[in-house]
Amino acid sequence: MDDLKKKTTDAPAEMSAEEVMQKFDKESNKREPDGFWGYVISAICILFACFQLYTGIFGVLDAHLQRTIHLCFGMALIYLLYPGRASWSRKSMHPVDLVFAVLSVFATMYIFFQYDELVLRAGMNTETDIMVGILGIVLVFEAARRTVGWPMITVALVFLAYAFAGPYMPGIMAHRGVGFDELVSHLYFTTEGIFGVPMGVSSTFIYLFILFGAYLEATGLGKFFIDTANALAGWAVGGPAKVAVLSSGLMGTVSGSSVANVAGTGSFTIPMMKKLGYRPAFAGAVEAAASTGGQLMPPVMGAAAFLMAEFVGVPYIDVVKAAVIPAVLYYTGIWIGVHFEAKKYGLKGTPREELPKFGELLREKGHLAIPLIIIVYLLVTGYTPMRAALYAIALTIICACLRKSTRITPTDFVNGLINGSKGVLGVLIACATAGIIIGVVTKTGVGLKLATALLDLAGGQLLPAMFFTMITSLILGMGVPTTANYVITSTIAAPALVQMNVPVLAAHMFAFYFGIVADVTPPVALAAYAGSGIAGANPMKTGVNAAKLAIAAFIVPYIFVLAPELLMINATAFTVLLSMVTAILGMWGLSLAMIGFCQHPLNALQRIVFFLGGLCLIIPGTMTDIAGVAVLALGFLWQKRNKGGALKVGSDD
Repeated sequence: MDDLKKKTTDAPAEMSAEEVMQKFDKESNKREPDGFWGYVISAICILFACFQLYTGIFGVLDAHLQRTIHLCFGMALIYLLYPGRASWSRKSMHPVDLVFAVLSVFATMYIFFQYDELVLRAGMNTETDIMVGILGIVLVFEAARRTVGWPMITVALVFLAYAFAGPYMPGIMAHRGVGFDELVSHLYFTTEGIFGVPMGVSSTFIYLFILFGAYLEATGLGKFFIDTANALAGWAVGGPAKVAVLSSGLMGTVSGSSVANVAGTGSFTIPMMKKLGYRPAFAGAVEAAASTGGQLMPPVMGAAAFLMAEFVGVPYIDVVKAAVIPAVLYYTGIWIGVHFEAKKYGLKGTPREELPKFGELLREKGHLAIPLIIIVYLLVTGYTPMRAALYAIALTIICACLRKSTRITPTDFVNGLINGSKGVLGVLIACATAGIIIGVVTKTGVGLKLATALLDLAGGQLLPAMFFTMITSLILGMGVPTTANYVITSTIAAPALVQMNVPVLAAHMFAFYFGIVADVTPPVALAAYAGSGIAGANPMKTGVNAAKLAIAAFIVPYIFVLAPELLMINATAFTVLLSMVTAILGMWGLSLAMIGFCQHPLNALQRIVFFLGGLCLIIPGTMTDIAGVAVLALGFLWQKRNKGGALKVGSDD
């Protein structure tokens, strides 16, 4: 609580991108040793990458073995890269960390070398097996503590406690209880626990897509996106804010981390917005909201999107297609919001002569975007995500060599392997810990029990059930990574929504969305805190502004559950187009209500009118669309009678 109070007090000094990553992204606070241990860590990272590439090209191993080796590399690197205590040196290796790294290799490689015997024993594990299993589970918890923090561990421990406390639970939550040895065997020596579906996805699709992102970053694609956004939108009203929205949206096509996206693009865009005249809290909020949408933006969405494809049992491209319209609506809402915020305060764009020329950019660096286009084509034409990612990695390196200024050197190539391996660690250990939760769910049936309890609490009504699912996701999202948040809510809440005749993909997408939006939902909004750090603004005010800009993310999920055509489920081209046009018009109304300005400042009643009109248009249906157009027309004509124009930019309020 003290940390939270500290974060939400007066505005801090401005921070660099590196400082923001270390403070707000636990995964980035790594050890950077010099000398011998630096070479050892780099060598392990390269071996890890080579293993993943080899199995991606020539075929994965047996599921348990593939996942075991993946976790072995991951845990060893976590213990070498993340000190056990904050006070331990980031430049030298602590003996305790080294011991933990060796133990993690032993615990995972035990499965690899004893695999045939374990299979023959068919679950009749020996005392030695159980001791190794206990060690492995404890090491997963400790690695999660170092990498993703206590909230994730707390949730997993609660599920573990439930497994043992079953006979003492009241009513529907009671179960026969699980023996200690039985639970250890289930969690560690089967593919239903730590080595379950999340670890399977991490050891195949996710690693390769993160490696793809590492090579794209090495080519300078991020800078190309920012320059392109400047050329296209920097001159417009509120130009730098629109640059932030556009560049973060483009970065979101290859990045799945909100905080990393804020640090990467925000270090350029937030100072530009402040220079133009945007309030610091609003500047930080724009970047936070736009960067958070990166996990919703195809083709490379957050890691949870790959899990969704596995859980729902559909090709990844179906998840990508379902995400397109909601992502467009999300960014449209933010774009409109920053436009009218700029109009509200009379903020102009950057003079064209100070901006890069789009044609020159395209000639010089346009080839860097070719892999993104190709990976979409490969996914659409039926290639597996693994194969598509492999081709995209190769193409990224080839395309970068087309011009000397973007060419990847041998050092860059090796660094790409190292950065890819380091980049997967947070997702990897979150998947392992989520596997513990899934293991308890499959062993005790608690998922169905909680889904039934949710249905009872909602009185069998869909809207209350969605509301409780949203609240659960937002609360979990305050401290649990998006991947684990999705695993928990999809296990507990999605089945309840499916029982109410909601399409399976829509139910899972609902849980996915709110797990991501937690990054801009106060009081704990990590992306907003990162934005406020760069902007030198008050974190809580930044969070409130980010939540207002991201209003689409709080409304659109309800709409696509009620009308799945927004996810392109059982929809024709006409219904998709109609839903999209009316929803964009609705986002215009909602954004005006949030900002409080159209052609003139809006009073409280006018804001309510615009909000209701926008909401009617977002809700699919002929009658609601007609009502929405009528209400928005009324609001537009009414505000024309208002007096006053642009306001004076005040303090950070």
